[in-house]
Amino acid sequence: MPMNRFLLWLLLSLVASPLRAAPDGVVAVSHPAAAAAGARMLATGGNAVDAAAAVQFALNVVEPQSSGIGGGGFMLIHLAKTGETVIVDSRERAPAASRADMFAPGGAPMAFPLASTSGLAVGVPGTVRGVDTALRRWGTMALADTLAPAIELAAGGFRVNRFLAADIADDGGRTAIHPETAAIFRPGGVPLAEGDWLVQPDLARTLRLIATGGPKVFYEGPLARAIVEAQQRTRGELGEPGRGRMAIADLRDYTAAIRRPLTGQYRGWTVASMPPPSSGGLTLLQTLGLLERFPLGDTTQGYGFGSAKTVHLMIEAMRLAFADRAVWIGDDDARALPQAALLHPQYQAARAALIDPARRIEQASAGDPTRWAPAATKAPQRIRSRAESPQTTHFSIVDRWGNVVSYTSTIEYTWGAGITVPGYGFLLNNELTDFNFVPSADSATGNPGANDVAPGRRPRSSMAPTLLLKNGRPVAAYGSPGGATIINSVLNMTLNLVDHGMTPGQAIAAPRVSVTSAAGKVACEGGEDFMQPRLSIAVQDRLRALGHVGLGEAGTDGCQGRIGSVQAVVVDLTSGAQYGAADPRREGTVIRVGPGAPLAP
Repeated sequence: MPMNRFLLWLLLSLVASPLRAAPDGVVAVSHPAAAAAGARMLATGGNAVDAAAAVQFALNVVEPQSSGIGGGGFMLIHLAKTGETVIVDSRERAPAASRADMFAPGGAPMAFPLASTSGLAVGVPGTVRGVDTALRRWGTMALADTLAPAIELAAGGFRVNRFLAADIADDGGRTAIHPETAAIFRPGGVPLAEGDWLVQPDLARTLRLIATGGPKVFYEGPLARAIVEAQQRTRGELGEPGRGRMAIADLRDYTAAIRRPLTGQYRGWTVASMPPPSSGGLTLLQTLGLLERFPLGDTTQGYGFGSAKTVHLMIEAMRLAFADRAVWIGDDDARALPQAALLHPQYQAARAALIDPARRIEQASAGDPTRWAPAATKAPQRIRSRAESPQTTHFSIVDRWGNVVSYTSTIEYTWGAGITVPGYGFLLNNELTDFNFVPSADSATGNPGANDVAPGRRPRSSMAPTLLLKNGRPVAAYGSPGGATIINSVLNMTLNLVDHGMTPGQAIAAPRVSVTSAAGKVACEGGEDFMQPRLSIAVQDRLRALGHVGLGEAGTDGCQGRIGSVQAVVVDLTSGAQYGAADPRREGTVIRVGPGAPLAP
């Protein structure tokens, strides 16, 4: 099969480009073809927002299991000219006909595998509207120009990489449930394998329609009607309760929200990240606030990277922050939530005082921040959170002017709802499964039901596109996929940069530790050669002795997982040099447009 025209164009254009003293930008993306799409925009004079649009559309083609126009996401943008940082929130919304108990008809929650592959799980998609909003306000290129690379990839095809092949083979049957999806990824009943050539003519046609007619094509007319009809699919076991609630009006009325990032200080650095409806930024800043009271990074006191004392503190801070997340974080547009109170210094100090460096907290429960909230409510009750999907995608971009984009997008679970819109070639999300299946609102206990289903509400997310600044100037932009582990991947990255003095490449490759519930089951990495330095068995045994769970039997290596996929861009404040670092956990790719320093310092 001949080399894809688009990738050949990129290779020739970069080789032929004259050397220039100043960098023209860097993209760090989880897939090389999508990275090439962003680099193409930068090489032809576009800015970071233009490049981000091209990357997002290309990812729909080459990583369809993770993100696309049938989903949503959060784009953090730093504008060099004004120093302003904004976020385009294109998170999916619950349709107007949604009800708090729709995943628990009769009081019994639906089984997740059934509910998540039915139309009931589909939220109103926001990606097209969000990208168009960003381009109109801060981009320099037309929507059609940014769609061109994705159209070429969809029409001309690309080789299936090992990650896409593995996600098809190990999908739990999700690509086989609905015939349109099976026809693309399991032609003739045979799953696509690594090296196979994938052409998607229906998707190419859809992207051309959007390029010609703009977002209105997606949110009104025949395509919108096809989306509504597709999400009326259900699983036979669910019957009528499994049908989607979306109507044409829900699509027509969808708007992206422009938000200000949550910001906090950590050891003299400014951290800017995503506010609700994502729990990512708030939980990240809360965890950093708890840890700042301890001397992480001080090897003379035993707090170096991967030491038992350091990992123990990280685990305990995660447990406390995730206990609060389960109760207090949801869609702040739907009802006021105690954001400032969760980050109030006195509340943080009270929570941090629960952490004992020498022993494990027996029961990490949600706290009551309402004492520091403008309108206090009763203390909450502990609720059970459902596990989130590890799939999503993240990329980071910096352009020649110093504008920065950190963008996390998703269709929620791997393959979303598994429903491909007939004749249009793209998958629909199953984002509404991020809501509580059983309503938690309870006036007697004060539980606000922050993440209960409600019309127009956006489900709680964990996405955390993040920017690290020094004296108001961006130094690093990064983020990760991984469901609830996103927060901890970004936390690990931040600690590695700030406390442990790692280079971006080292910080990404280092093994990660994650806890995503108050119960505290530990997940940790170390099963691949690039994950260095490893968490030794001696350290793991010390953690076991403290009572931490999830690491397996004493004397064994319980750190064998894979967590997240961080893509980062970095700007040297002294020289202005721009770098990128990509995660080997996926097919992470850095492309630097123009000459300069190494790609991954």
